Amino acid sequence: MFNRAVILCACILLITTSAARAQGRLLYLEAQGIAGYSSAEKRMIFYSMRREDAMQKPGLGFDYLERFAGETGDIAMIALQARAAFDDTQPYSTEGQVYNAYLKIKPPFADIWMGHNRPALGISSYLDSHSHLLPTLAMNGFGYDRDWGLGAARQFDWGDIAVSATTGSGMPIYWKGNYLTSGRVSYGVLGRDNYTVGASGAYGQTLDTMGYHLMMPDPMAFAMGGIDYALLWDNLEFSVEGMAGRKGDDPAYAFFFRAGINLMDESRLKLEVQPIYLKTGHEENMQLHATVSYIASGDIKLRAMYAYDRELRDHRVVAQAYWYWRAL
Repeated sequence: MFNRAVILCACILLITTSAARAQGRLLYLEAQGIAGYSSAEKRMIFYSMRREDAMQKPGLGFDYLERFAGETGDIAMIALQARAAFDDTQPYSTEGQVYNAYLKIKPPFADIWMGHNRPALGISSYLDSHSHLLPTLAMNGFGYDRDWGLGAARQFDWGDIAVSATTGSGMPIYWKGNYLTSGRVSYGVLGRDNYTVGASGAYGQTLDTMGYHLMMPDPMAFAMGGIDYALLWDNLEFSVEGMAGRKGDDPAYAFFFRAGINLMDESRLKLEVQPIYLKTGHEENMQLHATVSYIASGDIKLRAMYAYDRELRDHRVVAQAYWYWRAL
């Protein structure tokens, strides 16, 4: 199923870029080791969130990016990031993970993508979490960090606008009448202005998935609105997001805050703290995360996290070594 999606992206790329020339090509190899301890499970664990989740787990993979150009500049790019990860739900097993797998074309009026990419909803639409230990609201059932479908975005002097239509299934692909439409408008672009404030909305019939595991057999109604804000100021980083709406027949609310400080030369040391509040119907949960990150070299990052989950009554400590090396 995932191979078909990747092949489809590649075929569309060949068609749309037949008159183009390769402008740039990057290939990174990645490996990560994850190990920790969970007080709820009373054992060593080899994942950062839950055993069914895709992130983070020990694994090996690659990250490939290629840009294509015409006479007037860049016209398209293709991205593919995949890995083989340890699957703790089964003994001595691995799972294939497709993270990024999309084609993006760049006509004058917008950037248009199709494949597996970020839906236009909240902080996860612009903050990359592919190797980080800290989760976002999208990783806690309020949207998806990545989803299969298509989207468009355009940047203006004052900010940007993004829309997407996706399957509403997250990492895997399912066809059960599920879908998700979403959009975000912002004032300020984080990578350009060092701040952004945005408003998002989403509606659809979505599936409850955790990693590649389908938790419920049928899609449920999903209607959500949210506000997010992020700021980079000197050596400080702040981000906050609130969401409210409905999941199925229940009202749902969530709040997220992250604060970080960069220390040492070249910001090699980072300290971050993050509380998350979640409520769906009568179920309420509070999570607290704190991390320490250290850049050991240009290719190696070391991270450690303490996490508390009130619903699971779990105190968790996790250590990560992440290697990301440019091969091409």
